[in-house]
Amino acid sequence: MNANTSPARIDFNTPALQRKRRIRAFKDHLTRWYVGVGGLAVLAAITLIFFYLAYVVLPLFQGASLTKKADYTPSWAAELGKPLLLSVEEQNEIGLFLDKQGQAVFFSVADGAERQRFQLPLPTGASISAIGEDQPGSQRFVLGLSNGQALVVQAGTKVSYPNDQKLVEPVLNYPYGNSPLTLDPQGRALEHVGVAAGDESLLLSASVGSEVLVLNVTEESNMFTGETTLTEERIALPQIADPIKAVIVEPRQQWLYVINGRATADVFNLRSKQLLGRYKLSEDGNVEVTSASLLLGGISLMVGDSKGGIGQWFMVRDKDDNFALKHIRQFQQGDAPIVQVSAEQRRKGFVALDQAGQLGVFHSTAERTLLIEPLQGGAQALALSPRANRVLSVDDKGEFHLQRLDNKHPEISWSSLWSKVWYETYDKPEYIWQSTAANTDFEPKMSLAPLTFGTLKAAFYAMLLAAPLAIAAAIYTAYFMAPAMRRKVKPVIELMEALPTVILGFFAGLFLAPYVENHLPGIFSLLILTPLGILLAGFIWSRLPENIRLSVPAGWEAAILIPVVLATAAFALSISPTLEVAFFNGDMRLWISNDLGITYDQRNALIVGLAMGFAVIPNIFSIAEDAVFSVPKSLTYGSLALGATPWQTLTRVVILTASPGIFSALMIGMGRAVGETMIVLMSTGNTPLMEANLFEGMRTLAANVAVEMPESELGSTHYRVLFLSALVLLSFTFVMNTLAELIRQRLRVKYASL
Repeated sequence: MNANTSPARIDFNTPALQRKRRIRAFKDHLTRWYVGVGGLAVLAAITLIFFYLAYVVLPLFQGASLTKKADYTPSWAAELGKPLLLSVEEQNEIGLFLDKQGQAVFFSVADGAERQRFQLPLPTGASISAIGEDQPGSQRFVLGLSNGQALVVQAGTKVSYPNDQKLVEPVLNYPYGNSPLTLDPQGRALEHVGVAAGDESLLLSASVGSEVLVLNVTEESNMFTGETTLTEERIALPQIADPIKAVIVEPRQQWLYVINGRATADVFNLRSKQLLGRYKLSEDGNVEVTSASLLLGGISLMVGDSKGGIGQWFMVRDKDDNFALKHIRQFQQGDAPIVQVSAEQRRKGFVALDQAGQLGVFHSTAERTLLIEPLQGGAQALALSPRANRVLSVDDKGEFHLQRLDNKHPEISWSSLWSKVWYETYDKPEYIWQSTAANTDFEPKMSLAPLTFGTLKAAFYAMLLAAPLAIAAAIYTAYFMAPAMRRKVKPVIELMEALPTVILGFFAGLFLAPYVENHLPGIFSLLILTPLGILLAGFIWSRLPENIRLSVPAGWEAAILIPVVLATAAFALSISPTLEVAFFNGDMRLWISNDLGITYDQRNALIVGLAMGFAVIPNIFSIAEDAVFSVPKSLTYGSLALGATPWQTLTRVVILTASPGIFSALMIGMGRAVGETMIVLMSTGNTPLMEANLFEGMRTLAANVAVEMPESELGSTHYRVLFLSALVLLSFTFVMNTLAELIRQRLRVKYASL
């Protein structure tokens, strides 16, 4: 080549290269925008999910409201005067007005037009001196007469469809005959009456002065003639010395509450015919009882007083297993005396009317005051419709006021969701989730506390198994294992993540749970002997001749542990029957239950920990292994070159540098465990318990939503509480991930200088 000849120059600015650079730049911008838009879309979707859940949940915490519907003054009302009883039927079409002379007027609720009038069959010369209602929803009441007799009346309606037009007709029946029953043979006027009608008997109670009268009426039917005969039995009770203000019979006909003028209640056991005890209804000596009635179901006694308070009482068992009347909770409406307490017929709510004409709307279980508002005209009587969506009141001028009551979700409050609640028939406050029942007077128990506790319990036991195994395996695989072996091990472990959780749950519930129950000593021996076997194998390996140890390539030593682990597991499970006979009288489960007093369920937290831990391990392992493997080799080699041992390099350089990634792996695994549904659903008894016991099951928030959402009524309180469960899960995951990211960033900054 000629020395003066210059080398050929390469042109990097040809049209082809320019076109390639433009295409590359376009792809780079497109990818950047695509990833950015995708990330923003994910954030927007999560935000929309959060706001949608909040939108569904917010109505749970709204109060009640009244809306005016109609005002009218019917002409017939001026003839009758003050109502003795005022009620509205279920269709909100017909109301009942009863006066002291025994005239029952059925009228149109919308405009007050008279529909039908009945004259009750009162004996000649007798008038109504008292009235008492049966449990809410029965539409049954008893009239106490001035001659010592009582008449039981059943009000109702009959719905028909003549010419395809709905027709609601009033009906008035006398289930125990038109002739009144005699309560006081002396013919004295009954001052207070109570009634409880069961399937086979009728129990009437009354008071005259300080004397309590009780009559038990049994109805018997002749199988051949069909005739019905009434058998009367008088129940003699111990007398009390104080004037009586109310007598109330519990629907199950076991308890009789006699309330006197000194704000005390005498409780009689009608089965033993004895006085159970006297209970003070107020610690304030100046307070008088002004109203008393039963809540839906007849278990709770609602007592209104002269200072605007309303107390809830019901019978509970004390520490000696004896019944006692217990004050459960207190509501305050104002300062005026409570004149009427009306219970809802489908929920554990009630409304109260005070002397100042104020209406209060409350819910007992949620201990919630939903509304306190003055009624128009200062009402002297009110009626709450069976669906609790209409309030009909009458003022002292005889004017009727119809209002719409909007009170959709009174059962929920912060305390009922997260605090202990004293439910009816329970001996103490408890955390309970029980959303449905067979009877109509059921008290919903929607505490999220046991579900949240179960969620954390399941996640804790799963992480207790998964975290140490996954992190240790990740560190060993990334740092010590030979590359060829790592290329085989890592895909196999990551392949475990593809196993459907429903299969794991199915396997855990049908095979693992009974197997663990039958091999408890072997399972616990396995947990103890496996690490001991590995340590023993390592010790023996270190004492073998050098030529044997060097025959195994570096990084392949872990393969030697496979037969060790399998042999240890086989040995532990094989000695399970021997251990069970030697130490636990042949049955470790019975020993745990009887000797230790620990409840054992076949599908318990131990099964969940094993199954869900197996499912979480791949998530934690994969991320943690990548974090450890990504530590720059220059740091490792530099540490070893300075004289540090491989173990010192691992603990003081590698793990610290990889700690943000390891922490992220743990948080992602924790999130997976918290949100897991199918494994928990199939491998536990789904019992919402607040117990940390390893041998008891639980119910998690996710599993509860999966089980009950298909059966919940759209828009109901139950439906919205399930959405609240989902919101709690989403919020928990969001908070955990946010904290994890903050901690991860701090760890990255702290160890960035390594």
